[in-house]
Amino acid sequence: MDKRDAVISDFAKLWLAHDGLWFQAVENEFGLDAAIKLDKFAWGKFSPLEAARILERLGKKPGGGIDLLEAALAERLYAQVNKQRIVEKTDRKLVFEMISCRVQDARHRKNLEPFPCKDVGIVEYSTFAKAIDSRLETRCLHCPPDLYNGQYWCRWEFRLVE
Repeated sequence: MDKRDAVISDFAKLWLAHDGLWFQAVENEFGLDAAIKLDKFAWGKFSPLEAARILERLGKKPGGGIDLLEAALAERLYAQVNKQRIVEKTDRKLVFEMISCRVQDARHRKNLEPFPCKDVGIVEYSTFAKAIDSRLETRCLHCPPDLYNGQYWCRWEFRLVE
């Protein structure tokens, strides 16, 4: 890893740490339900913003379908801190897995219950995909609080619908 990649990785880890600390502060003050509600709101705003910045970096406009979604997923901040993969891809469908997740892996090591991120993830991935191409529909196939299967933390299906 060169110095630039190390700096980007460090920035991504710091971003994720801030996200987690913000969430914990809200949870401690107002409870888990309120924290998840506010997290969904924040991700609903952040994910399209992140998608727009990625499109700009890639020199692309929205509407590139599955190929552009694949490229954009690889450019997300999460791609710097988590291990992810595409397990199925056609011109109309993409199935994406988060193999390792810094948040869930840490909780797993500490024998804590997985963070129930499914509701937040639905907002996050749906708004990200729609910003890449408004024809994309997102479906959660697996995500905590679903039990960890030892292979991946979450799995998402994206379909191009016209």
